[in-house]
Parts: sequence; C-alpha cells; structure tokens
Amino acid sequence: MVLLLFVDLDPDLSALDSLGGFFVLRTAVSPQGAQATLEKAYTTPRTDPDGDVYADPMTFRVRKVAQSLRAPEDRVAASIAHQALAARLWSIALGSAALFGRVPDLDPRLLHWNPDAGAPDDLWPAEVRMLPAAAIGDVVQEGHLAPLAAALRSRYRVSAGLLRGNSGSALAGALRQLDRWASANRRADVADRAHEIAAGLFTHPELAGTLDPTTLRRRSCCLYYRLPGGGLCGDCCFDRRPPTRNPGADARP
Repeated sequence: MVLLLFVDLDPDLSALDSLGGFFVLRTAVSPQGAQATLEKAYTTPRTDPDGDVYADPMTFRVRKVAQSLRAPEDRVAASIAHQALAARLWSIALGSAALFGRVPDLDPRLLHWNPDAGAPDDLWPAEVRMLPAAAIGDVVQEGHLAPLAAALRSRYRVSAGLLRGNSGSALAGALRQLDRWASANRRADVADRAHEIAAGLFTHPELAGTLDPTTLRRRSCCLYYRLPGGGLCGDCCFDRRPPTRNPGADARP
C-alpha cells in the first residue's frame, strides 16, 4: 500500500468548488479511505475482489453500486457507475476550461479514486499540471472514457451506444450546471466559453449524435428505470417508463 501526502498543489482549483459537487478536484486535503489510480481501475483484469478494493477496483465499484441501488443486473450498475465517473471528469475539465482557459492534466496514472466511497466519486491527483483548454478532449475522452468503456464492456453486457450516450449526457449535464452558475453570478463569459468548448467536443465521433441537437435528449437510455423505483431521467430518450419483461436487452443501444 502506497501512502500519499497531499499538499495544496494548485489553490486556484478550489474555485471549482462553487460550481457544485461534481466539479470538485481535491488538491489540498489528505484523502481518506482506500485508493487506487484510475489507470489501475481501467487495466486490472476482472477478478473477484471479495471485499478487497485493490484487487479489481472497477469490479468492486460496480458491485458496490449494485448493492447500494439494488440493481437487478450488473450491467445496470455498470452503466450508472460509468455515468457518475464520466460526469465527474467532464465537470472538472469543462469547469476549469471555462473559468481559467486551462484544464488539469487528469492523467489516469496520477488520478486517485476511492471505489468504496459514495457519490459523487471523489478524485485526488498526485500532482497538478495545467494544460491548455484545447487539450480537454484528449484529457477526458481519450485519457479516461475510452479505456473506461473498454473495461466495462469487457466485464458486462453493456452496449457501446449506451456508454457513448452516458458520456454525452454527462457532458451536457456539466454544461447545464455551468449555465446556471454563470447566470447566477453574472458571468456570461464563462457560459459562452463552456458552450464553445462543448460544441467542439460534441463533434468527436464518440460523442456526435448521442443527444438530439434541438432538445438535448439522449438517443440511448442509461437503464436507470430498471432500478427498483427507478423512473426516467430528465434527458431520457423515452417518454414513459418501458416494460422490463426482457432484462437481457439494452434500451436503444
């Protein structure tokens, strides 16, 4: 077990806290509880973690989500775990790009995560290296969402289209929150930058077409409705809760 000492690496990033919980990047506090790098989570072959966070962090996380939400299928928990982590990564990167014109280098080898914590996922970088805002796609989509999707698809029967939809929905959610914050704080410049950056990101092949361009509703479903008592998300592709007689089929993959 490696013990890490965290110091106040970049005080400017504390400004992200005011945007909401999904935008927080811990740089000035010592993490509590078990940790693993996200690189380890993406690359560790699937095992039975049997309560050991470090044995297979991704499987451990999906199992924790499944137990917490009483998910009827592992793929439902995998989808929800995926969207939560995607929302954290897009929020941190888009918030920083819109506020500062820079993004933190969220290198999976440096970014620590506690698979046993609650939501939203808490993230700690071993060091903060700032990059130009133009690097946001490489930082999030290529650095995280591509290997995260590959890891989940290798373990669970979850479609590529569903995961792309999760990523697009997570990016749109971060943008909506930035809009609200900018309006409340009279920072139209922040909203304008966020929209410009997001528009560019939605041209990426993995994000293009994931949302309806007019309504911003998804073209796939995250499967949240399959949870006990689960309803439809605000951007769901469905107008009413579908029947669940065929639990093996993805909703609009």
